[in-house]
Amino acid sequence: MSRINKFLFVTLFVLSGMMTAFAGQDEVNGHAYFTQEELPNMVNFLPPPPEFESSRFAADQTQYLWGIRQRQNEERAEMAIRDAVYGMQTIIQEYCPILGLEITKEGTPELYTLMQDVGATCDSISDRAKKEYKRTRPFVYYNQQTLVPEQEESHINNGSYPSGHTVLGWTMALLLSDINPAAAEALLARGYEYGQSRVIAGYHWQSDVDAGRLAASVLYAKLQGNERFRDQLAKAQQEFREKTQGPSQVREVNAPVGTSRAYTITGLPATSETRGIIIQNGKKTLRL
Repeated sequence: MSRINKFLFVTLFVLSGMMTAFAGQDEVNGHAYFTQEELPNMVNFLPPPPEFESSRFAADQTQYLWGIRQRQNEERAEMAIRDAVYGMQTIIQEYCPILGLEITKEGTPELYTLMQDVGATCDSISDRAKKEYKRTRPFVYYNQQTLVPEQEESHINNGSYPSGHTVLGWTMALLLSDINPAAAEALLARGYEYGQSRVIAGYHWQSDVDAGRLAASVLYAKLQGNERFRDQLAKAQQEFREKTQGPSQVREVNAPVGTSRAYTITGLPATSETRGIIIQNGKKTLRL
């Protein structure tokens, strides 16, 4: 084999491996509906984070202390620890019991694809603002341990403003509310608490979380103009109706392993002592 042929062979082999790797990455991470350049630049429409020692920052400090107190509630602390694991599996595990349908790649391919692709779109909207502001995270500012110490090293030099977790959690709450409007209030309540988990865990200031919700709302509005998103949303809505055998409603389903926890209508964990509307395994019940 000539040197040129060898070079071409090696080049094609390397490119083939790269394409395979990228294909695998897309399979895991989804296909974003927009590039980062096509998304609104948060630096241009969000106010900068509060300056340290300013009056606005005092509110963040107050909320940080609130978050520390919330850790005394064992169930709320456990929720914050679960929410710290960024990605679709956490969203599926935490939101499916409220949605009223188990979401899997094999069982609900349209819903799964939609969530993967929306999740991939969430991943990049906050990057430019994080790099612009490089805000110090609360656990670094106070030199205190978080609820999830194993993640601290990877977050020390990662900007705090806005909260990427909150972007994902709030966007998914909006998305799934469009899939099952009957469960919208509980889904939005859980989405709100998903953001608050970041304050409780010690990784974000309250203003980071508030900015994340605003960014998620802007992102979800942007998605409405994307034809591929609208088509996939329609397919997912149809799939939900078929799987739940009728109009959108919260009904009993086979919840995935580890998601049989009960929630209140506000999205908080429920205990045996909780009274009112309880959601468990996708079914609403009233405890008096």
